[in-house]
Amino acid sequence: MAVRIAGPRSRKLPRPSLITPQNKNMDGVRIDKWLWAARFFKTRALASKACELGRIHSHSQQAKASREVRVGDSLRVKNDSGEYHVEVLAVSEMRGPAAAAQTLYRESEESREARRKLAEDRKVMADITGLPDAKPSKRDRRELERFRRRW
Repeated sequence: MAVRIAGPRSRKLPRPSLITPQNKNMDGVRIDKWLWAARFFKTRALASKACELGRIHSHSQQAKASREVRVGDSLRVKNDSGEYHVEVLAVSEMRGPAAAAQTLYRESEESREARRKLAEDRKVMADITGLPDAKPSKRDRRELERFRRRW
């Protein structure tokens, strides 16, 4: 009778926490990595592109993607959701769950209120303008393209 030897069972390994012993000794991390880990941007490439376009400011100065972020730094981040004014509470190079990512920073009350107000204004504008009844005709599309080229 043959004896079957069970192979290694596949199991999910626990995900390491954002602040590992290695990260505790870490002084700083690149700003594009931190923005990605804190979930301000979906990819690190988008985070570095935002730095390149001047949408990230550290201590009221435009930040390059390679600039180091340290605990206690104040950042101004502009993305699709609005403008954030945050203070860095922890440093991480790893992207984790959203709940853990929110522990990396503290957003100011003024920033939170401004984003809330902007979201309300967008909803009101959507109600005022409304959606078109049909998709644009070929003539309408050409006019739109001409208009966009002027800017």
